[in-house]
Amino acid sequence: MNKKKKIKLILFVILLILILPGLDQRMLVRHYELDAEEITSPVRIVLITDLHSCKYGKNQETLLSAIDEQNPDIIALAGDIFDDERSDENTEITLAGISETYPCYYVTGNHEGWSPKEKFLRNMEFLKAHQIHILSGTAETLEIGGQKLYLGGIDDPDSLAYSENRNSTGQQMKLLSDSVPGGTYSILLSHRPELFPEYQNLNFDLVLCGHAHGGQCRIPGILNGLYAPNQGFFPKFAGGEYQENSVTMIVSRGLARESTKIPRFYNRPELVVIDLQ
Repeated sequence: MNKKKKIKLILFVILLILILPGLDQRMLVRHYELDAEEITSPVRIVLITDLHSCKYGKNQETLLSAIDEQNPDIIALAGDIFDDERSDENTEITLAGISETYPCYYVTGNHEGWSPKEKFLRNMEFLKAHQIHILSGTAETLEIGGQKLYLGGIDDPDSLAYSENRNSTGQQMKLLSDSVPGGTYSILLSHRPELFPEYQNLNFDLVLCGHAHGGQCRIPGILNGLYAPNQGFFPKFAGGEYQENSVTMIVSRGLARESTKIPRFYNRPELVVIDLQ
């Protein structure tokens, strides 16, 4: 083998070493720990976003087992759990599995809103049949470990046409924010992270989002995301933890994989676990 061929072979091997790990589509579990004065007993939240009815093992065993290992107090479902085009089978298996064991709270995403009305309504009936709480500009006061938490959720703007709540997303946010009880840790469930400038002016302590799919392609340590819906190229809120004006936002990179048109690159699907302490 001559010198030029050796160089080409070495470059090809280096390229493979760099590219192949980036195509890893296995789910990972990402943990966040947040300190809060109002929290006197630890609370664990599992955040699921952008499932898009993707498959995670036979009968969703990979995903369901990972959730069980975390043993959450509540599960937050931040939109695009269903998909407008794909079969609902994997989503229904997942939701049926988690709702038997954990309190689950759900808000719509844009893909639910893009579904035909009859599909959207059928999905909402499935949630209700499995006692999954649909937050549509509404809130609930939860008691976990002898302490109260305020959990609100807003409709995705693209789902408003089918919503039972006739208020706009902005109106829903304001009404919920005005209703946050003093001295109670408050959480807002919303699909869209690009609204963070608006969340900063609310009375919520924590906002949980998805939608960005982690910016689809990443270069760890250099580029947090290449492109995200409603943010465009080089999105500011692709995935991770953000804080401003005493409001923390956690953006999940989501669980979509075979449903995406562009393969995820150095951007593994993730199940997010948040420990409040």
